[in-house]
Amino acid sequence: MAKEPWLLSDRSRNLFPMTIEAAVDSDFLEVTEPYRRELLAHCYRMMGSHHDAEDLLQETFIRAWRGYDRFDGRASVRTWLYKIATNTCLTALGSKQRRPLPSGLGGESSDPQGALLEDHEVPWLEPFAGSDETLSETADPATVVGSRESIRLAFIAALQHLPERQRAILILRDVLQWRAAEVAETLGLTTATVNSLLQRARAQLKEVAPERDSVVEPGDAAQRELLQKWVDAFEAYDIDAIVALFTDKAIWEMPPFTGWYQGPEVIGTLIGSNCPAKAAGDMVLLPAVANGQPAFGLYMLDADGVHRPFQLQVLDITADGVGHVVAFFSDTMEADFARFGLPAVPPGPSASEKEPVQPEMPS
Repeated sequence: MAKEPWLLSDRSRNLFPMTIEAAVDSDFLEVTEPYRRELLAHCYRMMGSHHDAEDLLQETFIRAWRGYDRFDGRASVRTWLYKIATNTCLTALGSKQRRPLPSGLGGESSDPQGALLEDHEVPWLEPFAGSDETLSETADPATVVGSRESIRLAFIAALQHLPERQRAILILRDVLQWRAAEVAETLGLTTATVNSLLQRARAQLKEVAPERDSVVEPGDAAQRELLQKWVDAFEAYDIDAIVALFTDKAIWEMPPFTGWYQGPEVIGTLIGSNCPAKAAGDMVLLPAVANGQPAFGLYMLDADGVHRPFQLQVLDITADGVGHVVAFFSDTMEADFARFGLPAVPPGPSASEKEPVQPEMPS
């Protein structure tokens, strides 16, 4: 066979010779490529890591390509690919720890004036670039809302509390709406076992999943106004204005730092005590979308006068304000920003001249 086509760059694909084997590859790509994005989201739900999901998506396509000549068409291509992806993820999960957020480690809210402790040994939950763009414009509204919820950071964090098989069963049954018999066939279980494990998974998820306040839907004018205030407050380094945007029980956490912080005043103290910014203009925020939620790349002014990637903020917005912020740090912030469509350096004009925030949220 020819080299796996998904391993080729766009330029290489254009130069790839059209041999018989390449024609087979072209047919494979034609029938499988439409499912790439939703399969990535599926692998992410299973793994809690965008990087792991990308690797396992690659492995899924390699396995599918190698078995394509044996695909008999009794199931749809989509179902066939999901079966491969699910079992590929289950194999990988056998050697991996769950991926928590700091608030999921079991400790109390931290002292905002205490030392910030990093732990790079913990395999932290990672954000997902964009949203789960798997539904048609004519999909039932309830299905659309369910799909959005199934990629949100809080849901992914809750899934991490489930054993691997229960996690897979819950995703296949409650997110993808598969029949119990389909799940049983995919996982090599009986239907009765699937139903039993599903009930356990639902009960466990109910215990660990946070209660959701009323959500301001993406695109709502109130959300746009709140997000603009968020940007203005950070770029002005106005801690009082930042604090005013949080709900009473808001949570702020910053993996790989192990602490988490609850309450507007506590969060304000944390920012005032630890943020490297000193004055207005030290921070620049650019909008993005992570886990189907509003997100911002925060750039901090460096000693050389250049704003550079500092943290990726993922916001949970409620009708009463900002309810939860996960500010992700890493040693590869520039590469992480690129994955979310954010530049290495924010472009001009100055913050005061920037266009109003218009996050491209999923419709």
